[in-house]
Amino acid sequence: MGTVSLGAFFIVCPLVFLASFVDAIAGGGGLISLPAYLLAGVPIHNAIATNKLSSATGTVISTVRYCKNGYVNWPLAFPGIAAALVGSVLGANLALHASDRVLKWMLILVLPVVAFYVLRKKEAGEKPEIRRISRRRLLAVVVVASLLIGTYDGFYGPGTGTFLLLVFTGMAGMDVKTASGNVKLVNLASNCSALGTFLFSGNVLVLLGLCASVFSILGHYLGSGLVMKNGTKIVRPIILVVLALLFVKILGESIV
Repeated sequence: MGTVSLGAFFIVCPLVFLASFVDAIAGGGGLISLPAYLLAGVPIHNAIATNKLSSATGTVISTVRYCKNGYVNWPLAFPGIAAALVGSVLGANLALHASDRVLKWMLILVLPVVAFYVLRKKEAGEKPEIRRISRRRLLAVVVVASLLIGTYDGFYGPGTGTFLLLVFTGMAGMDVKTASGNVKLVNLASNCSALGTFLFSGNVLVLLGLCASVFSILGHYLGSGLVMKNGTKIVRPIILVVLALLFVKILGESIV
């Protein structure tokens, strides 16, 4: 499983709390939580794997809330969950077979793009144009999106919920509340599927992941209790600072 220094706990746990707090308010928490592990010196394969443990536990809180409030279309949720389970296993296995160097350079290329879409999410997702489409097309959109984005989630993860929400509201024409409920279920399924794959491979740093999970749950609980309409005003600078630190660290290691 590997070992981790005590200092890593003091870096990862507060940043995971911050990530889950931000995620509960405005989304985009993965843009903080994954870099947190890397900034703490955790090898990238272990970082991706362990991040799944802490993110999955936090996602449970939000998912239960949406389900209790009835914001789920269950006939669409089950096929989406099944597709996400398959896609996430594929993505996780791709990540396991990729070299550290390839993953780091892909992270540098992918995260800015993901950050751009996450930080624009409010404009794209709050007032979608709800359209009536056929049941067959609706099902196809949900299944294909869950499979492809679930694969991405297994491979990396940050921005998964945002991408799913954009597709479910934009292409599937779902209202935001129902789309959000289905997104949480699909995202939780892909998280758990990838986590199982990473646990089986021995890449999860269990002790660090469990400690971070406590902070993740706390962050989601406190964040979900706040009504912050302009939450992205706080999210933007936090995400940009963490990403800047990550880029400096990875570029420095790659150049040297």
